[in-house]
Parts: sequence; C-alpha cells; structure tokens
Amino acid sequence: MKKFAGQSIIDKLSERFEASRPQLTSNTAIAEIREKALNHLVQNGLPHAKAEEYKFTNLTKALEKHINFSMEEESTEVNQGDVEKYRIEGLEAYYITFINGKFSEQFSDTIEENSISFSTLSNAIASNSALAEKHFDKLSKCTEDAFVAMNAVLANEGAVIDIKANAVIEKPVFIQFINTRSSDVQAKNLIRVGENAQVTIIEKVDTLAAEPGFSNVVNEIEVAAGANAKFYKIENDSPTSYHISNIHVTQAKDSTFTVNTIALNGAMVRNNLDIKLNAEGCEANMNGLYLLAGKTHVDNHTTVDHTMPNALSNELYKGIMDDQSKGVFNGKIFVRKDAQKTNAFQSNKNILLTDDATVNTKPQLEIWADDVKCSHGCTTGQLDKDALFYLMARGIKKDRAMAMLLHAFASDVIENLEIEAIQAYVEAIITSRLEK
Repeated sequence: MKKFAGQSIIDKLSERFEASRPQLTSNTAIAEIREKALNHLVQNGLPHAKAEEYKFTNLTKALEKHINFSMEEESTEVNQGDVEKYRIEGLEAYYITFINGKFSEQFSDTIEENSISFSTLSNAIASNSALAEKHFDKLSKCTEDAFVAMNAVLANEGAVIDIKANAVIEKPVFIQFINTRSSDVQAKNLIRVGENAQVTIIEKVDTLAAEPGFSNVVNEIEVAAGANAKFYKIENDSPTSYHISNIHVTQAKDSTFTVNTIALNGAMVRNNLDIKLNAEGCEANMNGLYLLAGKTHVDNHTTVDHTMPNALSNELYKGIMDDQSKGVFNGKIFVRKDAQKTNAFQSNKNILLTDDATVNTKPQLEIWADDVKCSHGCTTGQLDKDALFYLMARGIKKDRAMAMLLHAFASDVIENLEIEAIQAYVEAIITSRLEK
C-alpha cells in the first residue's frame, strides 16, 4: 500500500474514530460525512512538503514531530482565574467556553435572549438537529482540504448558533477554547445569521500546557439576506501551540460579512478563509494583522468568490515580522462571468524588522467578467529610515520611535476592529512587544 504524508497521524485518527464510532455516528447523515472524510484522508494523506497550497507551511511535518494524536492525558484543573486571564479585559459578551474541547457550563454564560438559539454541537447531533444536519461540512467540504477532513472525522463539539431574523444582538458572542493538555482538539462551529439580523462573533483559542498542542477549528457560517455579521479571530496562543483555522462563509442578497484576523503568537498558525458572495448586493470585508516575533510562523490563505453582479469585497492584511518569524499571505479573488459590476480590492503590506525574518506573499486575481473594478497588490520592506531619523533627531529614543512608526503602520487595521476593548487589547500587546 502506498504511504502518504502524515500516514502515522492518519493511522491514529482511524483508531480513534473506530474507538468512538458509536458516539461519532449516532446521526446517520453526519456519520456518512465522517466516513467520507476518513476515506479521503486514507486515500490522499495530509499535505506533503511540495503541496502547492501548503508549500510555505509544512504543518504535516510539524504535527508528526510534536503532536501525539493518540495521547489521552489527565486534564489539569481550570479555575475562574485561568479563564478570566484569557478573556479580553473590559469586553462585555456572552461567553461560551470549551475546556479541552468539551463544553463548560461552569465558565459559560446563559444566553437568555430569545433571538439567539445556542446548542453544543454534540447535543445538536444527538438530537438530530436540522441545523446541524444542514450545515455540517456543507460549506467546508471535507474532500477539498485534509485538515477539514480531519475535523469532519473527529469533531463532535463546538457551538451551534442560530440568530433569528431581524434580531439585533447588542453583545458579542465570545467562543472561547481553553486547552490544558498537549494533545489535539478538534472543534466545529455552525453559525446561521437570519435575514436582516446583526451579530458579532469572537473566537479565541488558548493553550495552558507547556508542551506542544494542536487545535483544529472549523467555522461554517451562513449569512442570510440583508444580514450583517462580524467575526473576530484572535490568535495569541502559547509559543509551542499549533493551530489551523478554516472559516467558510456563504452570503445571500444584500448581506454584509466582516472578518478580522489578529495573529500574535503561536508556533505555527494556518488560517484558511473562504467567502462566497452568492447574490447581488453582497459586501465582504477582510482585515488581518499579524505581529510576529521569535520563530512564530503564520500563514493566511484567503479566497473570495464573486459569483453574482453588484457585489463588493475589501481585503487589507498587514504584517510585522521580527526575529526569525515567518509570515505567509496568499489571497485569491475570483470574479465569475455573471459577476458584472464587481468591485474587489486586495492589499497586503509587510515590514521586516530583522534580516532573519521572512515573508512570502502571493496575491491572485482571476476575472471572467468585463465590467468590473478590481485591484490587488503587495509590498514588503523595512521601516522608513528617514522617518526614524526624523523622530530620533527630536529626542525620541530609537525603540520608542520604531514603536510609533509601527503603530502608525498597523493603525488602519486596528481602527477597523471597531470594538474598543479589542482595540485596546491589541494596542497593549503591540506596545509591550515593540517597546521591549
């Protein structure tokens, strides 16, 4: 039998699936998806070093080296102080907390608003929830990415959130994953935002264990006609943690979806973002900031698919790489034949603070329509020496002057975050990192 990349990992995942088969296959429709995903892994393996989509991020090799997928450790105790430590100071939100992939009622808020329906994924699957069956792997598609397939095989927990039509949810919904062990956590969130509804979702993953850990989180998000949904992905995990995020979004007529991805720490982070604008009048906004130090590696892969006319997408990603860190950006925009009157803009800008820091960037634009306004571009360089000299000539110390310039570089992304508590959180980390 031919061996594929990640064969040892797939063997362990197969063993875990068989051991948990009664629990994982309790829902017939979802059981079929799990079997399909496992077959895909067995037949194709994980991404190898020369795989085009992962050629700058050899996550398979890192996981083979650092993560024991069959390991089941005793989880350490988590107290309120631990949970609060990884929340965002001053942020009022509905908190949904998972410890080692399991829902924690103790550290979660009771959502009493009638406009929000919340269930854990395990309960939704066990109760044959129509929402779970309708959305499980319908947007992410396990045969298109090996890590989505891995998630589809084993993910039995996460948040299932349904926002009713015309609802305006004033407080953000904060999905918090806290991991205390050095094994892997597979989680899937299914989110539906009803017609003309408004909601903000925040997701954050934190690892307490000193040893390497791996989290694989998939979000499948349906934004109905006229709805306005905002999603924040905050990545400030331990320097030994590995994380892959897949966010798959579909938008209906006149809807707006905004995603803010803030990557600050972790051993290796891969963010896959896929947005399909499936009707007229859609608007998609993508903002990203990666501020990296040490040997942190962050890879942002984005895809925006314009399928219908009169839609807009804006994409702005900025990166600051220090020490031996590495950033990767690959942004794809597709404008289909029927998507006339499309406006699509993409920008990626990077600053390297050392000779050892690197960035690989590849903006892509494929257009089949002829009446569109589209642009893309990327820049990579160092701090403006003239501006730095100007500040230092006025008595500002070099470290402080560099911090001021980098704050200015990142300011437009930070301003797009809108929520003051999150802005302050990111600003404080930038300040402490740059004024070291």
